[in-house]
Amino acid sequence: MEPTADRELVSGVVERVTYHDQESGFAVLRVRAPGVADLTTIVGRMPAIASGEAIQAGGVWVRDRTHGMQFQAAWVRTAAPSSPEGLEKYLASGLLKGIGPHFARRLVAAFGADVFDVIETAPDRLRDVEGIGPQRALRISAGWRSQRAVRDIMVFLHGLGVGTSRAQRIYKTYGIDAIPILRDNPYRLARDVHGIGFVVADTMASKLGIAATAMIRIRAGVGYALAKAMDQGHCGLPEAELVTGAATLLQVPAALVEEAIALELASGAVVRDRVGPDRDGPDRDGQVLVFLASLYAAERAIAEHLAALAAGATPWPAIDADRALAWAGAQHGIALADEQRAAVALALRSKLLVLTGGPGVGKTTVLKTILQILLAKRVRPLLCAPTGRAAKRLAEVTGLEARTIHRLLEVNPRDGRFRRDERTPLDGDLVVVDEASMVDVPLMQALVRAVPRSAALLVVGDADQLPSVGPGQVLADLLASQAIPVARLTTVFRQAAASRIVTAAHQVNAGQVPQSTPDGEPGDFYLVEAADAERAAERVLALVRERIPRRFGLDPVRDIQVLSPMNRGAAGAKALNLALQAALNPSGAPRLERFGTAFAPGDKVMQIENDYDKEVYNGDIGRVVSVDLEAASLVVEVDGRDIAYDAGELDRLVLAYATTIHKAQGSEYPAVVVPLTTEHYPMLQRRLIYTAITRGRRLVVVVGPKKALALAVGQATARRRWSKLAEWLTPSSAGGPKHDGGAV
Repeated sequence: MEPTADRELVSGVVERVTYHDQESGFAVLRVRAPGVADLTTIVGRMPAIASGEAIQAGGVWVRDRTHGMQFQAAWVRTAAPSSPEGLEKYLASGLLKGIGPHFARRLVAAFGADVFDVIETAPDRLRDVEGIGPQRALRISAGWRSQRAVRDIMVFLHGLGVGTSRAQRIYKTYGIDAIPILRDNPYRLARDVHGIGFVVADTMASKLGIAATAMIRIRAGVGYALAKAMDQGHCGLPEAELVTGAATLLQVPAALVEEAIALELASGAVVRDRVGPDRDGPDRDGQVLVFLASLYAAERAIAEHLAALAAGATPWPAIDADRALAWAGAQHGIALADEQRAAVALALRSKLLVLTGGPGVGKTTVLKTILQILLAKRVRPLLCAPTGRAAKRLAEVTGLEARTIHRLLEVNPRDGRFRRDERTPLDGDLVVVDEASMVDVPLMQALVRAVPRSAALLVVGDADQLPSVGPGQVLADLLASQAIPVARLTTVFRQAAASRIVTAAHQVNAGQVPQSTPDGEPGDFYLVEAADAERAAERVLALVRERIPRRFGLDPVRDIQVLSPMNRGAAGAKALNLALQAALNPSGAPRLERFGTAFAPGDKVMQIENDYDKEVYNGDIGRVVSVDLEAASLVVEVDGRDIAYDAGELDRLVLAYATTIHKAQGSEYPAVVVPLTTEHYPMLQRRLIYTAITRGRRLVVVVGPKKALALAVGQATARRRWSKLAEWLTPSSAGGPKHDGGAV
């Protein structure tokens, strides 16, 4: 894009929010400007904005090759609506329960610009509007009263560029103290309020007159840089990298960042420590890192709890493994290979064990045998996994109850804290955690805290899958420490080897480009050539909509999951979601549009953050059951439960016809379609494609140029994740667990 004019102003009323990214703040608005026949497109980074709000934007006109003339905003200010159209859109935005587009129109027709005064001072007059009875009038009036404090801060926040939805969140977080808190330290928003990051808080701080070199800003910037590192899986950053990155981010001298780090260290918000060298890296002495104090303490606590667990005796008496295995074989018809028998024997004498291996090596069979033997000894097992889907699959394969880790630990929906901890430990003799590669440091700390010292812990996972989305690399560090007994299964069994999915996964893991099922032969793994991202997207659409359902009899929404390496791009999850939604759910049913996404009954959606109150968690997938345009709400069915969402909660949902491979960790699907193109180059690595392939149960189709697959397979190592858990775990570290159980 090239500017075509000097900076100027555009004002008008937001007709539609076409797109808004909650993380980056980038938005595309369609605005009705006075005296202009067509809607004006405004793009730029801004807080959330609702339809109906009046805005003023400063920026330049640009010509986009695809979308034509657009106004590229450098800043956007909002104001309460005043026109009838703006009032209607504002009232229908979900701010007041009981008012949707229909009643918003009637209220504005009846009361005009006085509508807010009527609702506040004379709510009985609302019943003069056709269709509004006593109950609805009471709901509207009660909703308005609950919003009065929000109204008090709305003008203040609008002046800082904050839209209606985020203003409500700020009020819910701070209450009537919102304004003095924000004047004192607007950077608290990035820490306290979901959906408001450092960039938005920094913009507000600038408008409040906080200087760019103010230490409160630079300290917040250091925290933001560490938080961004946490989002990339790190528990800390090399101090030199942190100084350089924060200085660049904040556009301040490095000396000021060093001063801010010193203040953060003195306050206890961060911790400085040395991490040993990467065994594959050049630095023999390691590096000095700065950690967020909470993550530093969490990693150390994990090691201490595991050391305490490993120190005791097993909660079952000594078991003769050969006799137990013979009994299991006779009772349950299980015949194990030598490697599997050794794994079971190690588990029976270990209080702490990691069971690991790839697809087709018999992890499930080994786990079932361990549980069957211990159940016969009256051992009380507790089974858990990081996600609902993974827990459900664990229950199916073992025949025992399995819960998410959050449910096992009895999360408090009000504050997200767990009821189970050292003071109120879990009531069981053996805790089994499956899909451990997904478990991040905070969740692992919470789990091991709650395991009673008398119990045993069995950690099950595939070490070659992607590490957790959250900070740390718990499973990899457990294995790297060489301080914990490990049962590693490597032999692929004949029946599993007949699956090309299993074969392809192991070929990828070995650095080999997997082979497609030959044309005309039955199989479960296919490579579909596509020259570029655009053609890959077309082929994905055809595969999901027509070819796979016709040939394999699979439902395109329920059974087929598209997994992309990233969200962006023509073959990214966002673009594919829109195309698949249009193709698979084109009904004329009512669509509720929020935050740039339109939801309709039948849409496949995903929860993208933990909601302890609703008991739905990041990565849970469901289907939209119903949409209520009047109430601006919808209902989603998740694992057989109907979950209601109001207007302010819809940013927690995204379309899920396609999702990222990272989001699919711990899940299995009947069929998986994986677009893999050179457009995804920043994400192409062996673990990514290995994880994607192992998500498919009956069918995996990889779509894209062979070059992209070869690049992914050839990229064996990803960027090092900075953590210290492996060091804390080693016997030479204070509190590190020691064992004599060996490994297989």
